[in-house]
Amino acid sequence: MARTVRKISHLRYIAIAMPNFEEERTFFTAHWGLTEVHSQDGLSYLGLENSKEPFQVRLRKGEKRIDLIGFGSDSKQDVDALFAELVAKGVQIVHEPKDLTQYSGGYGFRIFDIDGRTIEVSTGVELKASREVLEREPIPLKLSHVVINTNKLAATTDWYIEHLEFAISDTLTHPAMGHMMNLMRCNPAHHSLAIAQGPHPSLHHISFEMRGVEEWMRGTGKILRSGARMVWGPGRHNAGDNTFAYFIDPAGNTVEYTTELHQIEDEEAWTPSKFDITQVSNADQWGTANPMSEFVARESFNDVDKGLFVAPPV
Repeated sequence: MARTVRKISHLRYIAIAMPNFEEERTFFTAHWGLTEVHSQDGLSYLGLENSKEPFQVRLRKGEKRIDLIGFGSDSKQDVDALFAELVAKGVQIVHEPKDLTQYSGGYGFRIFDIDGRTIEVSTGVELKASREVLEREPIPLKLSHVVINTNKLAATTDWYIEHLEFAISDTLTHPAMGHMMNLMRCNPAHHSLAIAQGPHPSLHHISFEMRGVEEWMRGTGKILRSGARMVWGPGRHNAGDNTFAYFIDPAGNTVEYTTELHQIEDEEAWTPSKFDITQVSNADQWGTANPMSEFVARESFNDVDKGLFVAPPV
């Protein structure tokens, strides 16, 4: 069985900024199920109990934006080799490979992607202790995937394929509007990143993996009782075969609980499919969620990202 080898191994974390920092931190720690592992200088580093990653979400008080999306690599050699390739391809550099000074350390570099988002690739971070999430415990295991909006879907997708070695797993389409989203992988997980067509570059949603369907349903109920608004779900997608329940967090970002995301064990044998999102069984195999509509789609357009081609302060 073929296993594709890449210089990027996995999605490590997402860093976001928002004016209502304390409200956002309370939502993620008191309700969503993350644990603050470190705080410093207006930053909150949030980890997940089951994950050895030092943190998977970083919050910062400031103008609303994506600060960066962080990916992991298996070695310094892979970090250096990927950086050399990106320099040769003319990518705009934020900083070259070096020892990182933020919490958990590591070694890595930062660049801007084609839309101007800051991307970090790192290795050698200081891992934290973890524990098994218990049966029926309604907290997430790990950061599952990040979805970004762009106003140039084809070009942004090609950039991630050509520069960071991502591959398309499946594509969501609309009969009148064409390709709407590409679900992309950097390892056997069906998607760690997805790129959606929207009116502007922005954060579409952040997704967190639950232990199983029981824990996912209990978590969904827990968040509903917290007063957060569920915009779509509960249901089960066709592409990726994962469950979904989407909520709006205090900063106005869409966050998702999911589980049972498909694992592509033989990438060389995988053929991407195109799923027409106007077909109910493609959007939601179970038919339990509210219908996908223009209103639901607009919720994830989000505000224009104010961080494009502006490196975060940390």
